[in-house]
Amino acid sequence: MMNWEKLLSSDRFDSSKKENSSPESFRSEFEIDYDRIIFSAPFRNLQDKTQVFPLPEYDFVHTRLTHSLEVSSVGRSLGKSAGEYLINKYPNLAEKGIHSSDFGAIVAAAALAHDIGNPPFGHAGEEAISDFFKHHPYGFIWRTHVKPHEWDDLTNFEGNAQGFRMLVSKDNGLKLSYATLAAFTKYPRPSHIFKRDHNRRSQKKFGFFTDQQKDYAQLASELGLTKINAECWLRHPLAFLVEAADDICYSIIDLEDGCTMGLVSIEQTVELLAEILGDKFKPEKLEKYKTDSQKLAILRAMTIGSLISEAVEAFCANEEAILSGDFDQALTDIIPSAKPLEKISHLSVKKIYRSKPVLEKEAAGFQVLEGLLEVFSKALNHKFYQTELYSGKDKSILRLLPEDFPLDGWEIKVNPYPLLRALVDFISGMTDRYALSLYRRVKGISLPGT
Repeated sequence: MMNWEKLLSSDRFDSSKKENSSPESFRSEFEIDYDRIIFSAPFRNLQDKTQVFPLPEYDFVHTRLTHSLEVSSVGRSLGKSAGEYLINKYPNLAEKGIHSSDFGAIVAAAALAHDIGNPPFGHAGEEAISDFFKHHPYGFIWRTHVKPHEWDDLTNFEGNAQGFRMLVSKDNGLKLSYATLAAFTKYPRPSHIFKRDHNRRSQKKFGFFTDQQKDYAQLASELGLTKINAECWLRHPLAFLVEAADDICYSIIDLEDGCTMGLVSIEQTVELLAEILGDKFKPEKLEKYKTDSQKLAILRAMTIGSLISEAVEAFCANEEAILSGDFDQALTDIIPSAKPLEKISHLSVKKIYRSKPVLEKEAAGFQVLEGLLEVFSKALNHKFYQTELYSGKDKSILRLLPEDFPLDGWEIKVNPYPLLRALVDFISGMTDRYALSLYRRVKGISLPGT
């Protein structure tokens, strides 16, 4: 059985003492985590990454940045509310100087970073990277040079695992606490496992790549996370709240964006949100607001507030089962509003996620990311493996890689997995706009300055 005192450890990788050692410090360890994330370059890049709708034409809809800020806000509310329950239930936590705000700060920081590993062009970008290695000649060509579990990483790109990689990377200098990193990791398993347990939500996807498995094992040991088998752990309990914050926000706010764009009628949107609000919905009060945007704003706020209360209640009711590992579901699947949320999800798939603007954006994303991976992967392969094909064009392409890109020490007998991992880091870290611009330049569609 996991215990809260150990689960809330603020220790960090490569740190012999706590960062916030001064008793007069005005920030907790977990607030430091939040501040480090929000000032980091990877987080800042989210302002130019797609949430659902294309960015240039529709500036009034959400980007990954605004979505992440909203998820973090909801996460803080979930964490603080659950924290108050836990402090009352376990008096020893208060005796150790733990406050409900610490729970809120952990969930807020982890939620703030939850999309930090997502590539350009949303989920289409994830598929594009995976498909490149599965199907493209200059992606598939690497298969015989890497190990099977490493190939699983490359052919199943996962934004959650990429996010963990970025958060523990020494290059980014974040040095987050173990508790925040574990709360961030909704899927505490690698890509390659012997057998997935389909009854466990935490095994639906994977949360770290092969070369970060030792990092996760270390933090899991420090926090006392229960190991299910040789490859998988139980979730950190606060990961359930991070997941709920994301589920609540994208369900309600994607619907709001879809209504704003005219893909879903205001009448249908109001009806769906009213089903969640129940007796709290007062249509006569709604009529006092003159514009649809005002009506949407008040309904969105009330609906999110209601869902927060339901999710906290579900978490507290199942807290002991979460600690023992007997509970492993999404909280939003078991709350009273689960069915209305499912209706919203089905409608969103039909009318929003498969709308023309979204499909056009996804098609462009496949083309752009495949094109970028092709030119760089081809040049790397020619330089180190098919050296007789290495050309002046390849040399020019490789000069476009970052200055710190690891171009030394590779030869045909050396496993190129770290090299390919660095390439995927480079491509997935791009913003939508930069990826499109670089694609046009390397393909000769446009020239610098035009």
